[in-house]
Amino acid sequence: MLDQFSRTQLLLGREAMERLYRARVAVFGIGGVGGYTVEALARSGVGQLDLIDDDRICLTNLNRQILATRSTVGKYKVDVAEQRILDINPKAVVRTYKTFYTPQTADQFDFAQYDYVVDAIDTVTGKLELVEQAQRTGTPIISCMGAGNKLDASAFEVTDLSKTSMCPLARVMRRELGKRGIKHLKVVYSKEPAMTPIEDDSISCRNHCICPPGTARKCTERRQVPGSNAFVPAVAGLIVAGEVVKDLAAAR
Repeated sequence: MLDQFSRTQLLLGREAMERLYRARVAVFGIGGVGGYTVEALARSGVGQLDLIDDDRICLTNLNRQILATRSTVGKYKVDVAEQRILDINPKAVVRTYKTFYTPQTADQFDFAQYDYVVDAIDTVTGKLELVEQAQRTGTPIISCMGAGNKLDASAFEVTDLSKTSMCPLARVMRRELGKRGIKHLKVVYSKEPAMTPIEDDSISCRNHCICPPGTARKCTERRQVPGSNAFVPAVAGLIVAGEVVKDLAAAR
Protein backbone atom coordinates (compact mmCIF):
# COMPACT_ATOMS: atom_id res chain seq x y z
CA MET A 1 0.00 0.00 0.00
CA LEU A 2 1.30 3.43 -0.92
CA ASP A 3 2.31 5.51 2.09
CA GLN A 4 4.95 8.06 3.13
CA PHE A 5 7.63 5.36 3.25
CA SER A 6 6.98 3.83 -0.17
CA ARG A 7 10.03 5.42 -1.80
CA THR A 8 12.25 4.02 0.96
CA GLN A 9 10.68 0.59 0.55
CA LEU A 10 11.67 0.64 -3.13
CA LEU A 11 15.29 0.54 -1.91
CA LEU A 12 15.09 -1.57 1.23
CA GLY A 13 12.18 -3.91 0.61
CA ARG A 14 9.10 -4.78 2.66
CA GLU A 15 10.82 -6.97 5.25
CA ALA A 16 13.40 -4.31 6.05
CA MET A 17 10.68 -1.68 6.45
CA GLU A 18 8.87 -3.95 8.86
CA ARG A 19 12.06 -4.32 10.89
CA LEU A 20 12.41 -0.54 11.01
CA TYR A 21 8.79 -0.19 12.07
CA ARG A 22 9.32 -2.63 14.96
CA ALA A 23 12.63 -1.08 16.03
CA ARG A 24 13.09 1.04 19.13
CA VAL A 25 15.95 3.52 18.94
CA ALA A 26 17.16 5.80 21.74
CA VAL A 27 18.79 9.08 20.72
CA PHE A 28 20.75 10.78 23.47
CA GLY A 29 21.23 14.47 22.64
CA ILE A 30 18.75 16.25 20.35
CA GLY A 31 20.93 19.16 19.25
CA GLY A 32 22.83 19.95 16.08
CA VAL A 33 23.75 16.32 15.37
CA GLY A 34 20.98 14.46 17.18
CA GLY A 35 18.18 16.59 15.76
CA TYR A 36 19.05 15.62 12.21
CA THR A 37 19.48 12.01 13.27
CA VAL A 38 15.98 11.96 14.74
CA GLU A 39 14.57 13.62 11.64
CA ALA A 40 16.07 11.02 9.32
CA LEU A 41 15.07 8.09 11.53
CA ALA A 42 11.47 9.30 11.64
CA ARG A 43 11.39 9.80 7.87
CA SER A 44 12.88 6.32 7.42
CA GLY A 45 10.03 4.65 9.27
CA VAL A 46 11.61 3.78 12.62
CA GLY A 47 8.57 2.98 14.73
CA GLN A 48 9.72 3.86 18.25
CA LEU A 49 12.01 6.69 19.26
CA ASP A 50 13.21 7.55 22.75
CA LEU A 51 14.50 11.14 22.94
CA ILE A 52 16.78 12.17 25.80
CA ASP A 53 17.79 15.81 26.30
CA ASP A 54 17.09 18.32 29.07
CA ASP A 55 17.88 21.42 27.01
CA ARG A 56 15.62 24.15 25.67
CA ILE A 57 15.97 25.71 22.23
CA CYS A 58 18.01 28.91 22.26
CA LEU A 59 18.19 31.70 19.67
CA THR A 60 21.80 30.73 18.93
CA ASN A 61 20.60 27.25 17.91
CA LEU A 62 18.88 28.63 14.81
CA ASN A 63 22.07 28.55 12.75
CA ARG A 64 22.32 24.74 12.82
CA GLN A 65 19.59 22.82 14.66
CA ILE A 66 16.69 21.52 12.62
CA LEU A 67 14.25 21.87 15.52
CA ALA A 68 15.15 25.53 16.11
CA THR A 69 12.91 28.21 14.65
CA ARG A 70 11.74 31.54 16.01
CA SER A 71 8.51 29.87 17.10
CA THR A 72 10.27 27.09 19.05
CA VAL A 73 12.80 29.20 20.99
CA GLY A 74 12.38 28.52 24.70
CA LYS A 75 10.66 25.16 24.21
CA TYR A 76 12.16 21.85 25.26
CA LYS A 77 13.94 20.16 22.37
CA VAL A 78 12.39 16.78 23.09
CA ASP A 79 8.88 18.27 23.05
CA VAL A 80 9.46 19.98 19.70
CA ALA A 81 11.02 16.81 18.29
CA GLU A 82 8.09 14.69 19.44
CA GLN A 83 5.59 16.94 17.68
CA ARG A 84 7.67 16.97 14.51
CA ILE A 85 8.00 13.16 14.48
CA LEU A 86 4.25 12.70 14.91
CA ASP A 87 3.60 15.17 12.09
CA ILE A 88 5.75 12.95 9.89
CA ASN A 89 4.45 9.62 11.18
CA PRO A 90 1.38 9.71 13.44
CA LYS A 91 1.80 5.99 14.12
CA ALA A 92 5.23 6.44 15.70
CA VAL A 93 5.68 5.85 19.41
CA VAL A 94 7.73 8.66 20.94
CA ARG A 95 9.01 8.71 24.50
CA THR A 96 10.65 11.86 25.83
CA TYR A 97 12.97 12.35 28.78
CA LYS A 98 14.00 15.80 29.96
CA THR A 99 17.19 14.34 31.39
CA PHE A 100 20.85 15.34 31.24
CA TYR A 101 22.50 11.96 30.76
CA THR A 102 25.37 11.32 33.18
CA PRO A 103 26.58 8.38 35.26
CA GLN A 104 24.29 9.73 37.98
CA THR A 105 21.16 9.56 35.79
CA ALA A 106 22.07 6.41 33.85
CA ASP A 107 19.91 4.11 35.98
CA GLN A 108 16.78 5.73 34.48
CA PHE A 109 17.37 3.86 31.23
CA ASP A 110 17.26 0.13 30.50
CA PHE A 111 19.36 -0.40 27.39
CA ALA A 112 18.10 -3.96 26.99
CA GLN A 113 14.84 -2.56 25.60
CA TYR A 114 16.57 -0.68 22.77
CA ASP A 115 17.46 -2.08 19.36
CA TYR A 116 19.98 0.72 18.82
CA VAL A 117 21.46 3.63 20.76
CA VAL A 118 22.69 6.90 19.29
CA ASP A 119 25.23 8.94 21.25
CA ALA A 120 24.96 12.56 20.17
CA ILE A 121 25.86 14.21 23.49
CA ASP A 122 28.81 16.45 24.27
CA THR A 123 30.20 15.38 27.63
CA VAL A 124 32.90 12.73 27.85
CA THR A 125 31.56 11.25 31.09
CA GLY A 126 28.12 10.83 29.53
CA LYS A 127 29.50 9.32 26.33
CA LEU A 128 31.60 6.83 28.26
CA GLU A 129 28.61 5.80 30.36
CA LEU A 130 26.47 5.30 27.25
CA VAL A 131 29.06 3.00 25.72
CA GLU A 132 29.47 1.03 28.93
CA GLN A 133 25.72 0.56 29.32
CA ALA A 134 25.38 -0.56 25.70
CA GLN A 135 28.28 -2.96 26.16
CA ARG A 136 26.65 -4.57 29.20
CA THR A 137 23.40 -5.27 27.37
CA GLY A 138 24.89 -6.04 23.95
CA THR A 139 22.97 -3.15 22.40
CA PRO A 140 24.35 -1.70 19.15
CA ILE A 141 25.57 1.88 19.59
CA ILE A 142 27.04 4.54 17.33
CA SER A 143 28.80 7.57 18.76
CA CYS A 144 29.41 10.94 17.12
CA MET A 145 32.70 12.62 17.85
CA GLY A 146 33.37 16.37 17.73
CA ALA A 147 31.48 18.52 15.19
CA GLY A 148 32.08 21.97 16.65
CA ASN A 149 34.62 24.46 15.26
CA LYS A 150 34.73 22.68 11.88
CA LEU A 151 33.81 23.74 8.35
CA ASP A 152 34.41 20.73 6.08
CA ALA A 153 31.26 18.60 6.06
CA SER A 154 32.83 16.24 3.52
CA ALA A 155 35.53 15.15 5.99
CA PHE A 156 33.31 12.88 8.07
CA GLU A 157 33.73 9.13 7.93
CA VAL A 158 32.41 6.04 9.67
CA THR A 159 34.96 3.80 11.32
CA ASP A 160 35.91 1.98 14.48
CA LEU A 161 37.16 4.16 17.31
CA SER A 162 40.47 2.26 17.25
CA LYS A 163 41.14 3.56 13.73
CA THR A 164 40.49 7.26 14.39
CA SER A 165 43.13 9.97 14.25
CA MET A 166 43.39 13.75 14.63
CA CYS A 167 40.15 14.11 16.64
CA PRO A 168 40.87 15.10 20.28
CA LEU A 169 37.53 13.75 21.52
CA ALA A 170 38.14 10.40 19.83
CA ARG A 171 41.58 10.25 21.42
CA VAL A 172 40.13 10.76 24.89
CA MET A 173 37.40 8.20 24.24
CA ARG A 174 39.95 5.63 23.04
CA ARG A 175 42.05 6.11 26.15
CA GLU A 176 39.20 6.05 28.65
CA LEU A 177 37.34 3.15 27.05
CA GLY A 178 40.62 1.22 26.88
CA LYS A 179 40.91 1.57 30.65
CA ARG A 180 37.46 -0.02 30.85
CA GLY A 181 38.41 -2.90 28.58
CA ILE A 182 36.34 -1.62 25.63
CA LYS A 183 38.40 -1.53 22.45
CA HIS A 184 35.78 -1.17 19.72
CA LEU A 185 33.08 1.40 19.06
CA LYS A 186 31.39 2.47 15.84
CA VAL A 187 31.88 6.22 15.41
CA VAL A 188 31.31 9.07 13.01
CA TYR A 189 34.24 11.46 13.11
CA SER A 190 36.25 13.98 11.14
CA LYS A 191 40.00 14.35 10.71
CA GLU A 192 39.58 18.07 10.03
CA PRO A 193 41.58 20.06 12.61
CA ALA A 194 39.27 22.13 14.78
CA MET A 195 39.40 25.88 14.24
CA THR A 196 39.86 28.36 17.07
CA PRO A 197 36.73 30.52 17.42
CA ILE A 198 37.17 34.25 16.91
CA GLU A 199 37.16 36.14 20.18
CA ASP A 200 34.48 38.80 19.87
CA ASP A 201 32.98 40.03 23.11
CA SER A 202 30.14 41.76 21.25
CA ILE A 203 28.65 38.38 20.27
CA SER A 204 29.94 36.25 23.12
CA CYS A 205 27.43 34.16 25.03
CA ARG A 206 29.59 34.68 28.08
CA ASN A 207 28.83 38.40 28.12
CA HIS A 208 25.37 38.37 26.53
CA CYS A 209 23.69 35.17 27.70
CA ILE A 210 20.34 34.67 25.97
CA CYS A 211 19.56 31.16 27.19
CA PRO A 212 15.80 30.74 27.74
CA PRO A 213 14.56 31.13 31.33
CA GLY A 214 14.82 27.85 33.20
CA THR A 215 17.82 26.58 31.23
CA ALA A 216 19.71 24.26 33.57
CA ARG A 217 23.13 24.44 31.90
CA LYS A 218 23.99 27.78 30.36
CA CYS A 219 26.70 28.49 27.77
CA THR A 220 28.42 30.72 30.32
CA GLU A 221 29.41 27.57 32.22
CA ARG A 222 31.44 26.19 29.31
CA ARG A 223 35.18 26.54 29.08
CA GLN A 224 34.74 27.55 25.45
CA VAL A 225 31.65 28.34 23.39
CA PRO A 226 32.31 26.56 20.07
CA GLY A 227 31.69 28.04 16.66
CA SER A 228 29.20 26.18 14.47
CA ASN A 229 27.37 26.27 11.16
CA ALA A 230 24.37 24.81 9.36
CA PHE A 231 26.06 21.99 7.47
CA VAL A 232 28.72 20.20 9.55
CA PRO A 233 26.52 18.88 12.41
CA ALA A 234 23.71 18.22 9.93
CA VAL A 235 25.91 15.97 7.81
CA ALA A 236 27.23 14.16 10.88
CA GLY A 237 23.69 13.56 12.12
CA LEU A 238 22.49 12.25 8.76
CA ILE A 239 25.47 9.90 8.51
CA VAL A 240 24.66 8.56 11.97
CA ALA A 241 21.04 7.98 10.97
CA GLY A 242 22.09 6.26 7.77
CA GLU A 243 24.23 3.79 9.69
CA VAL A 244 21.41 3.03 12.13
CA VAL A 245 18.91 2.46 9.32
CA LYS A 246 21.28 0.22 7.37
CA ASP A 247 22.11 -1.87 10.43
CA LEU A 248 18.48 -2.25 11.52
CA ALA A 249 17.25 -2.98 8.03
CA ALA A 250 19.87 -5.72 7.61
CA ALA A 251 19.30 -7.30 11.03
CA ARG A 252 17.82 -10.78 11.14
